[in-house]
Order: sequence, then C-alpha cells, then structure tokens
Amino acid sequence: MLTLKGQKVYLRALEPEDLDFVHKIENDEDFWEISSTQAPYSKFLIRQYLENAHRDIYDIKQLRLVICTKRNRRVGLIDVYDLEPKDRRAAIGILIANRKDRKKGFGSESLSLLCDYCFTHLGLHQVYANVTANNRDSMRVFESNGFRKVGLKKDWSFFNGEFKDEWLYQLLNNVH
Repeated sequence: MLTLKGQKVYLRALEPEDLDFVHKIENDEDFWEISSTQAPYSKFLIRQYLENAHRDIYDIKQLRLVICTKRNRRVGLIDVYDLEPKDRRAAIGILIANRKDRKKGFGSESLSLLCDYCFTHLGLHQVYANVTANNRDSMRVFESNGFRKVGLKKDWSFFNGEFKDEWLYQLLNNVH
C-alpha cells in the first residue's frame, strides 16, 4: 500500500515474529507513562494480541502498525485507537523505541503516513493526540505535521507520585 510507504520508513501490520519486539516495548517501564500501563504483560498475552491483530479496525476500534526503516529494521509502533466512526475521529499514538532512532525523522514521517491513511482510507474528519506537557519531542513531531494545541488537561495523569498535565492536539481533514 503506497499510502504507508515514505522516504525513510514504511508502516506494516503486526506479524507473529514481532512478539519479542512488542513484548520488550510493552514491558519497558520508561514507556508506561505514555501508555498508562501499570503492570507487565506476559508473552502469552502479547501472542494472543498478535493473533487478533488482523481484526477489522471498525470492529476493535484500533489499529497498531510497526514502523520499519527501508532496511526492514523495526524502530517503533504507531497506533490509531479510540476510533469513533460516527464522529469520524480517532486518536493517534506513536513510539520510537530506541533513543538512538529518535530525532531522525522516523516519527514525523510515520505520523504523516498514518494521517494520510486515516483521511484517505478511513474517511476520518479528524485525528487527535494526547501529549504529556513535558514531552517536548512529541510536541514538535505533532506540530511539524500540522497538529494544533487545542486544550490543556490539568493534572490529567498520575505517574510516579505526581500529577501531570497533558496537551490535546488535533488535526482536521479540511479536504472533504
């Protein structure tokens, strides 16, 4: 699918061989703040998740794709979730797993590809993202892709003993 291929990365469906990659990400406590995870996931549960990843986005209200470099190296995950077909909107989340792969344009290009997919193939009117107020890198990625800050959610999440603010970012599809 050309929509999901860029200059630096391509996005692909989850495969059974992604088990260790997804397991490592889901169990990395550094990512728990952004994913609201509170306990480790077993390989058994992740294997079940991967076995059901083929289900229709309109059925399960989410789609997770693997971000791969042109050399087929997995660098992260990008999600469409909380799909609301009636309102034609969904949330987007993105994660570049390894620090050495950040600030190389992988996240930005992945986000651009996924937004195009959401607008072109899913017919969405808008996509949005929730970004912790201290996550400057994510803010830059969303802003560089045309997302606008539309609201601040005060004390929205509680992590490591403190409340954190969260920005709501939104991108409207103005091509109807």
